[in-house]
Amino acid sequence: MRIGFGSDHAAVDMKAILMEHLAEQGHECVDFGPESAEQRTDYPDKALEVAEAVKTGEIDKGVLCCGTGIGMALAANKVPGIRASVCGDPFSAEMTVRHNNANIITIGARVVGSELAKMIVDSFFNAEFEGGRHARRVDKITAIEEKYSKG
Repeated sequence: MRIGFGSDHAAVDMKAILMEHLAEQGHECVDFGPESAEQRTDYPDKALEVAEAVKTGEIDKGVLCCGTGIGMALAANKVPGIRASVCGDPFSAEMTVRHNNANIITIGARVVGSELAKMIVDSFFNAEFEGGRHARRVDKITAIEEKYSKG
């Protein structure tokens, strides 16, 4: 799988740890930056870059890291077709894919440690969308996006 990664300056180390972890599993990891914590980076900018890359198919899914993961999720979810979830535990990471068909996970580097973060992304990338009744619900989310993007 081709996975895009982005962070703000607060989460550069977490991003690097997760990229290495997923690359070891055979995933192709694409770094959207920043390269170091010295590069002051606003989270909406990286969230937009990764979300647009998911939307266009340049990457299959995304991992975004900031201090809490919340800002990244808020920004990424503004892109139509993106379903980004902030997850602080493996169960939520699995369920956001199984039930919501999430295509981006966001993680708070100031909230979870690196070993837990590895378990979270493993759960996210090992889960599969269940479809069925959940597809109907995801379609409703898409309908909300369409309703407000026509303006």
